[in-house]
Amino acid sequence: MFPLFMHSAHAPEGLMLLFMAIALDAALGEMGPLFRILPHPVVLIGRVIGLLDRRLNRAERTGPERRFRGVAVALGLSLGALGIGAVIIFLARTLPHAWLFEVFVAATLLAQRSLFEHVHDVASALKDSGLEAGRYAVSRIVGRDPQSLDSHGVVRAAIESLAENFADGVVAPVFWYAILGLPGLLLYKTINTADSMIGHLNDKYRDFGMASARLDDVLNLVPARLAGLLLVLAAPFVPKGKPVKALVTMIRDSGHHRSPNSGWPEAAAAGALDLALGGPRKYPGLTVDEKWLGTGRARAEVSDIHRALHLYTVACLIQVGLVIGCLWLQA
Repeated sequence: MFPLFMHSAHAPEGLMLLFMAIALDAALGEMGPLFRILPHPVVLIGRVIGLLDRRLNRAERTGPERRFRGVAVALGLSLGALGIGAVIIFLARTLPHAWLFEVFVAATLLAQRSLFEHVHDVASALKDSGLEAGRYAVSRIVGRDPQSLDSHGVVRAAIESLAENFADGVVAPVFWYAILGLPGLLLYKTINTADSMIGHLNDKYRDFGMASARLDDVLNLVPARLAGLLLVLAAPFVPKGKPVKALVTMIRDSGHHRSPNSGWPEAAAAGALDLALGGPRKYPGLTVDEKWLGTGRARAEVSDIHRALHLYTVACLIQVGLVIGCLWLQA
């Protein structure tokens, strides 16, 4: 029924390529051995952004000059990503079996398995080696000061990162591939990388990174809410999961987050696991006094990370089910 095996000069349908990319990422994850030899696509994107930052965001420029150059950078990165994606899909649909390269590129831009592994590492480090090991493990996935965290803070930070990156690293890439194909996925990952590199509210990047940060907010508008809904739907399948509380907390507390988007999956996870996430936190040189998401326990335990990973896994499976459902409808 599904157009998986077609004439060698043609690629399968786009949704089938997406399904294959999700399966490849689930099977191989970050493909570390390969990318110790070759540069990862996100690394290449980061190098381009770093070069533009050094060339255009100089200290002697005024705020309006930096803002104008930041808009030009966001526009240029967007057009470049769309163009490269268009070239790849043209070749994938022209050359025999070149569609396999499109599947590979798409898989490298998904983060479902690597996110699971990084968060699981935090739980293992805390359980097996203690607080300092847990702080080091969580520092790999969050930007806050790990030395300010006790064991409960480390667990909360890991769960918050899991929920937020479920939207950024799993749902949004799949969503934009489903909408615009590989060009949409490359556009999203490029702007999301730019936001993480230059979208900061400090003196250096407040003006230069504003356009990239705002565009990232726009691109995450639908995926973040979809990610929250997927976590709500996954809650009944988690030990002691609370689907109704997940929905209520998501709707009530999502606006408490400083981000217009991240609060949706984080609040849904907090409600589903009956935890309190967010709250005051420390970043290098900055203390953020935020409201709590959820009304459950703030003293989260290592077992809560495993429950969160269970929630995340089921949500990923539900998303795969949606892709398969769309394939069935298309076929």
